Parts: sequence; structure tokens; C-alpha cells
Amino acid sequence: MDLPEYRAAVDRWLDDNAADLTPDHGRTATLDEQMAHLSLVKRRTFDAGWMRWGWPERVGGLGGSTLLRGYLGEALTARDMVEPGIYSMTEVLAPTMIDYAAPELAATMVPRLLRGDETWCQGFSEPGTGSNLASLSCRATRTDDGWLVTGQKVWTSLAQYAQRCVLLTRTGTPESAHRGITALFVDMDTPGITVRPIETMHGLDEFCEVFFDDVAVPFERTLGDEGQGWAVAMDLLPFERSTSLWHRGAYLHRRLERFLAAAPDGAVGASEVGEVFQQLYAFRARSRATQHRLADGERLGAETSIDKILLATAEQATYDLVADGLADDVLLGDDATSERWRSEVLYSRAATIYGGSAEIQRNIVARRLLDLGTDR
Repeated sequence: MDLPEYRAAVDRWLDDNAADLTPDHGRTATLDEQMAHLSLVKRRTFDAGWMRWGWPERVGGLGGSTLLRGYLGEALTARDMVEPGIYSMTEVLAPTMIDYAAPELAATMVPRLLRGDETWCQGFSEPGTGSNLASLSCRATRTDDGWLVTGQKVWTSLAQYAQRCVLLTRTGTPESAHRGITALFVDMDTPGITVRPIETMHGLDEFCEVFFDDVAVPFERTLGDEGQGWAVAMDLLPFERSTSLWHRGAYLHRRLERFLAAAPDGAVGASEVGEVFQQLYAFRARSRATQHRLADGERLGAETSIDKILLATAEQATYDLVADGLADDVLLGDDATSERWRSEVLYSRAATIYGGSAEIQRNIVARRLLDLGTDR
């Protein structure tokens, strides 16, 4: 199926099923409600076939261009049918699972994620390491039966809902840095795992601390080879910093339109609005080019840090405009609409942190793309 045919068919189907797929935004949904609704939407779109397009047939997909799955995410988020941050986790985690898991494991697990039967999380960040993944200390020790994992992760999105975790562990010496890291695919109901949600400033428990206390992981759950965890991370992070953000760009366009419809006359100037439009379109143009490079079979890499920088800048500019134009509502409003704007304004502060901070992204651009300084 080509993109124009797919786009038209998806749009018709979403129009016909809008009543079932659109959540009630009469108030701000809890995270439990958002996750339950996401599972419903993924199940409905998978069973109808739309979620399967753009994914390889060997993992339950229907094949076709990756642009097809990109458009589905765009359509769902632009219509407010799913929240883009939690929807994007599929695009972050599934491609690397397909690349590095044993074929039979990927064939079993990926359809569960695509259909919404399971939620997966990403165990990368640790206390005290910031964005320096090479300094992680969560350790996996080899035993006769498999790996034994001990350590801690933090800022693990949706861990309290997850059935599986893509986990980076240290299997070499600390001095071996990125050469001593191994990636594992861990069942979250394994004895020894403790999850503690962290409430964010916008009031949702989106992130978690995760503790591993002698957690047994079979050898067949190793992603790639022992010591190949850094390659797994470098395969995953470009998706987190690029193609998964296409959906968020569509969402921001929709929210900007709603803001302009709601803002009082004269609340914001034309130049300020134009600047935000310019930043949003700059991101969308860059993100579209990235989507097409992926569709053409190119491997994504360090250049996706540019996508991440542009998205973070555009998101914060959008909600800075909202905060100025709807100041009384954002600060003092007590109705559902004000509550939603306020939550989104607060959450926008994280745009320059999640997925790697803006400082780290600029450093990657400087060192790895512009050859400025030493790339360690």
C-alpha cells in the first residue's frame, strides 16, 4: 500500500471510529486512564491492520514503507486520540528489538507491543550519571543459568505499567566504559524488581526509579552479543531523538491552533506567533526529511540530535506563547481547559531534558557532526 492510499484509508477509518477512539477531554485524564486508552487505540488499529503497516512481516507487520506507521502516529496525535509521549515509546523501542533480538524473540514480543497488549520501558539512566551512559554501574553477572542483575535505574518512563524492559547493564569493568555494556530484555515481573513512581511537576507519575536485586535474566534475553550494549543504545537513541518526535510535532500544531482560537484579541503579537510557527515548521521540515531517510533504508545516527534540538526549542516556544497569551487561565484557572493548558506548560520544561539534554545534543552536533573538539 502506498502512502496516499494508506493516508486516505486511515483518515476514513478514524473518522468512522472517532467516537470510540477519542477520549473524553472534559478533564485532564489520569496516567492510568491515558495508558488504558492507549492500549484500546493500539488494539483497535492493530486489529484493523493500520498499526501493522510499516513494520516487517517477520514481527507480525504487513510490510510497506516506514512512512505508513509515521502517518498513523501523526493522525492519531493530531486528532487527540492518543498522547504523543506515551504513544511514541513503540517507535523508540520496537526498531531496536527487531534489529538486535533473536528472531524468534522479536517475532513473539513485537506484536504484543504493537497491539497494546504490553507496555515496555527503557532502563538506561542511573542516579549520578546524568546523560553519560558509558558510566552506568547496574551490573549483570554471568552465572551457569543466565545473568544476575543488581543495580538501580531512574527516570524510567512508564515502568510501573511495563511488562518488559530494555535494560543496559555493566558486564565488563568500569574502566572498559562503553565496551563493557550488555543490553538485556527483562521481564518486569521477575522477582527482585522494585518500581517506585516519581511524581513530576505537572502532577503525573510518568517516571520511576527501578531497583534490581539479584534479578535472574536468561541468556536468551540478551540483545545482541555480550558487550554489544553500547551498539544497542546507539541504535535506539536516534529513534528516541527523531522519528518518534514526528508525532509530537503534529500534536504541537494542533495545540497551537487551539491556543490561537482561544486567546483574547491582542493577547499575543503577530511577530511572536510568527516566530513560533517558524520554529514548528523548521522542526517539521527536518523531521519529515528524517522520516524519508529512514524509509529509504538509511541508518539514523548522530544527526538526529538536530531533530531533538529543534523539537525542544519549538515545544518550549509554543508553550511560552500559551503562558503569555492565556496567563490568567494558566496561572489561576480552575476549569478543565485551564488545567490541561497548565499541565502542558509545566511539562514543556522537560523538552530540553528528556531523550538527552539540550546541552548533550549540542555537544553531539559539535563533536560528531562538525568535528569540533575531541569525540570520546
